[in-house]
Amino acid sequence: MSLRAAPRLCARRLLTVMAGLLLAGAASAAEPTDAQRSAFKQAYAAAQQGGDGWRASSKGLESYPLYPYLEAASLTHDIRQVTRPQVEDYLKRYPGLLTASDLRRDFLNELARRQDWDNFLAMYQPGLGDALTCNALQAQLSKGTPLDFDRDLSALWVKPKLPSACDPVLNAAHDQGLLTTQRVWDRIDRAADAVQPGTINAIADWLPADQAPMAKRIAMALSDPSGAVAAANQWNDTPRDRQAAMLALERLARRQSVTADNAWQKLQSQFAFTPDQRNRVMYALALFHATDYDASALDRLIALPASVQTDVSREWRVRAALAQQDWKAALAAIDAMPPTQQQDGEWRWFRARAQTELGRKDDAQRVLSSLAQEPTFFGFLAADRINAPYGICQISLNSDPQRERTLLANQGLQRAFELYAVDMPKQARREWTQALDGADPDTQKLAVSLAYRRGWYDRAIFTFNTGDALRYYEQRFPLASQDGVVPQAQEAGIDPSWAYAILRAESAWMSDARSGADARGLMQLLPSTAALVAKRNGLNWGGGDTLYDPVTNIILGTRYLAQMASRFSGSIWLASAAYNAGPGKVDQWLEARGSLPPDLFVATIPYKETREYVARVMSFAVIYDWRQHGNATTLSQRMTPIGDAYRLPDSRSERKLVACPAVPAPAGAASAAPASSMAPPATTSGNGSAH
Repeated sequence: MSLRAAPRLCARRLLTVMAGLLLAGAASAAEPTDAQRSAFKQAYAAAQQGGDGWRASSKGLESYPLYPYLEAASLTHDIRQVTRPQVEDYLKRYPGLLTASDLRRDFLNELARRQDWDNFLAMYQPGLGDALTCNALQAQLSKGTPLDFDRDLSALWVKPKLPSACDPVLNAAHDQGLLTTQRVWDRIDRAADAVQPGTINAIADWLPADQAPMAKRIAMALSDPSGAVAAANQWNDTPRDRQAAMLALERLARRQSVTADNAWQKLQSQFAFTPDQRNRVMYALALFHATDYDASALDRLIALPASVQTDVSREWRVRAALAQQDWKAALAAIDAMPPTQQQDGEWRWFRARAQTELGRKDDAQRVLSSLAQEPTFFGFLAADRINAPYGICQISLNSDPQRERTLLANQGLQRAFELYAVDMPKQARREWTQALDGADPDTQKLAVSLAYRRGWYDRAIFTFNTGDALRYYEQRFPLASQDGVVPQAQEAGIDPSWAYAILRAESAWMSDARSGADARGLMQLLPSTAALVAKRNGLNWGGGDTLYDPVTNIILGTRYLAQMASRFSGSIWLASAAYNAGPGKVDQWLEARGSLPPDLFVATIPYKETREYVARVMSFAVIYDWRQHGNATTLSQRMTPIGDAYRLPDSRSERKLVACPAVPAPAGAASAAPASSMAPPATTSGNGSAH
């Protein structure tokens, strides 16, 4: 099968045409045509090669909203040959545009590279980032003006890490005698708190000769805690060496809690640790023994002094008890939390679970009845437990043609919509942010509505993220059928609602999303993984950049999901954990705690990101199921016990209606019909909440 042979609708083009028809009566200016957009793309490709070749293909585009991007792209390409008058001419013609700001920044960097400090100072503006701030100080030094610490350096010095452009300035400050021993140690302490050993090593030699080795030992504690712990046996019991030993033990506990524990037993007699240092080490040991589910973890966490405990250590006390299915200990751990922490849906769920196991069913019923009204992972579990409907309360956006006309006259928003239409989403998001900076909530809602109708779905996800705005389900959970999620999921043999949920949690519908690990596109696939999936399924593979194509990404992503599900007996919640943390990690957790019920297993996943990811995906799957069908397969059916085969939802599956708890509708929203009666066609990310 060829990826390109898959039924392909050019999603954005179709949506753009539809949007043009929908908005024809609302826009104060004519909607740009497909011909203009095609001409712009051709001209922009030429502009990115530099020179004036772009001008020939841009004839007739002078009034097109993105015309300024063409010249800026050409000037940026030719930045090493560009002159100050050329840049200033552009800035004069396009004041306030992001392209002008970017060009100024790029040209300033080029002037700094040339060390053309006269022109640099003439064009410099404060607030363009630390690198240019330091370049401006270099320019000042070139004029023979000495540095003043309070005026020039104090704001930079407090930062634990600075760009390399600051190195000449810091060296000059040192040569001027501005970096006193106390100031150097202050920065070392801030760098240690921020785990920046490189910063410490870079400035350690500015300390007196007898102090520099101490600083380097602190850096070693951060970068090589195992080596530092081993070397600490030879250190003197000085305050700074005690600090290094403490940091090394803290860092080692994260990686090897047992090894750190053994080292702690030895080093306690060598160093006169302060009470605060002892508490920090004991806290780290208790916490990371808990994440390793050591048998002593629960007792360690209980024994921590109250002054040392944090929300994290208190929640791990609960998790350690749940791992042992010690319900009395779990309830006691929840009771030991501050009231605000106890109100988290996870701890209310496990309070009710503990109360049920301990025979306090009336107490459990009261907790579950309240929790079941919430559209979250734990709210859905609670609703299943007491056989209540899911508490989903949808509202709809009102239209306002007159305000739409006004909003569409905003040139920044015009550029944002056009950039999205010509497949430049990163630039589109920047223009959107600038255009709506300081806008009132009603204006933002209207802009989101316009974006949604143009197929730009992530705007709703990032705008409707708090309070009553979470109830705009259609916009926050789009179905986007043109990208092929449903047919591709069905062809892969997985539940389309789960595929939608994974996509939503992974990228929030940003087709150009790219992670630090190089996962790409809507379903965040690594190129190496995608290549293997393509080979395994007989699909053509066009390279990593093809993952930014929604159709290609979804074809490969759904096949990879099917592969993960197959590995775990079809279990979509375990496959979700594997999609986030890797199947090898899930295998390790199953080996250690594979007999636990699903909710306890999720609660005891060591990685916070993965715990929250599984809860988020599973709640999103419920929402997407409801969005497609008007009801939803129960979450409990999706959370199959470990080892049990998972069966795809079918006509025999239990499906649940949803009901809208009695809540007032927010201002500016259409009245909400009962959720169970709403027509299906929705997206979101967050902490397991499916509001």
